[in-house]
Amino acid sequence: MLKSLAIKDYALIESIEVEFENGLNIITGETGAGKSILIDALGILLGDRASVEVVRRDCNKAIIEGIFDVSNNKKIEKLLLKNEIDFNDELILRREISIKGNNRVFINDTPVSLNLIKEAGDYLVDLHGQHEHQSLLRSEKHVEFLDDYLNISSLHDVYRYELSQLNSLKKELKSWYEKERLIREKFDLYSFQLKEINEVSPSVEEEEELEKELKILENSAKLTTLTQEIYSTLYEGENPVYDQLINVLESLKELGFIDGQFKEKETECNSAAALVQDIADFIRSYMNRIETDPARLEEVRERIVGFGRLKKKYGGSIKSVLAYKLKISEEIDIATNFDDKIKELNERLKSSRHTIGMIAKRISDKRRKGSIKLKEEIEESLKYLGINHSEFMVSINNKETDDSENYIIVEDKKYNYNIHGYDEVEFYVSTNLGETPKPLVKVASGGEVSRIMLALKTSLAKNDSLPLLIFDEIDTGVSGRIGQKVGMALKKLSNYHQIIAITHLPQIAALAKVHYAVEKHQVGNRVLSNVRKLSKSERLNEVAKLLSGEVVTETSISTAKELMAYTE
Repeated sequence: MLKSLAIKDYALIESIEVEFENGLNIITGETGAGKSILIDALGILLGDRASVEVVRRDCNKAIIEGIFDVSNNKKIEKLLLKNEIDFNDELILRREISIKGNNRVFINDTPVSLNLIKEAGDYLVDLHGQHEHQSLLRSEKHVEFLDDYLNISSLHDVYRYELSQLNSLKKELKSWYEKERLIREKFDLYSFQLKEINEVSPSVEEEEELEKELKILENSAKLTTLTQEIYSTLYEGENPVYDQLINVLESLKELGFIDGQFKEKETECNSAAALVQDIADFIRSYMNRIETDPARLEEVRERIVGFGRLKKKYGGSIKSVLAYKLKISEEIDIATNFDDKIKELNERLKSSRHTIGMIAKRISDKRRKGSIKLKEEIEESLKYLGINHSEFMVSINNKETDDSENYIIVEDKKYNYNIHGYDEVEFYVSTNLGETPKPLVKVASGGEVSRIMLALKTSLAKNDSLPLLIFDEIDTGVSGRIGQKVGMALKKLSNYHQIIAITHLPQIAALAKVHYAVEKHQVGNRVLSNVRKLSKSERLNEVAKLLSGEVVTETSISTAKELMAYTE
């Protein structure tokens, strides 16, 4: 819902701010007063092209800002979160058009691209009139209108999930073909490298053990010399440490008989003697195990050199060598078992194409069945709205394809597809007796498009998620009698949507919940437009003016009261 629209220095508008309400908002005013300027400005806010010529004379830039209530708009919430913009119940769109040709666009004060604000506009407003936002004149939107009418979103969710699975499988298959090409190019190299690594068969643990063993083997002579010296000093040499400690221990024992203070030191000396004995035993045992083995030393050295060659070629460490071995083993396995994997993926892909085809067929069947009912409703509504001899038709076609990659299978045939299924949907219409229906986008006039949209929206009202519908001069070519019916249709539609409508017909204006008058007045040598919300008495007068012209008569006042009684 559009809560307010502020426009500054745009065309004939100096500065206005209009607060809109839910329900039916009507805008009236004399020809040339600036009603369409208001709608044009809103269209620019929603992403239409903007020329520097819209900037008011002698001003640097025009600013258009709209505040929308989006508290229940999940599409807007998803769009903002996707683009990392904070979501609140109020959405503020702002566009600035500079005479220098610079255009700046903001969503909630965050600078964004024009494409993003266009996308947001598609979730906020449907604008009908002589404007680019006429979604009915975009044939690619017709399938969405039909599906909204049928209310088959849950079936679409299933279809799109299966479509994502299909796309994943296609991507995986493509990746496997690419892998296979690259692997086959390197198969011989990988096989040689794997053989080279396997011949050495390294491990991180073995490398650590070899480094320890090499250090010992290379220093066996030094180990022998030093351990012999230590053993001799502690236990077997002339006046060894152990014998000296035993002598000291005997002396401490004698001292302990004399003075008890030496008892503690006697104990400590005894422990020292035992420790020296333990060290001497370890050294003797170690000396007995020392071997000088030139053959083993050479074997260890060669093994370590082999490890070094692998490390130099495959990453700098045995860990990286083993990681590379795992990688090329997997690549070789892929190449060896490629045909089986491709066969499996193609079978899954074919099954997925069949599954999506079945869902697409169900959607198509519902469309064909539902389009008959929609045709009847639209034709009935158009007749009510003054297009008496209309014929409305929903064209649903499917195209077979020879594409070897992009297709789904429906009843054993290959078809083109998209995110909506495999149907091509387009609305056809004839508004004159005896004419063959033709594509709506080519044959309907502006006024007819608005009434066709009104008829369509009446049928879609409860399912359509767009919160705001704008009708610019929907009464074009409409008589007063039909105008009242158009007004009643708008009034009914406003139970489900916020409606903003520009009209010249009193029969439509009288049904407004809120009525705004666009007025043009002269300030100095400048002409400016302004928008004013009318009170109840002003509304009565405005409707009467639409009936009788500038001079309001008692008869026109009386008739206006009768027309406005519909809103009481």
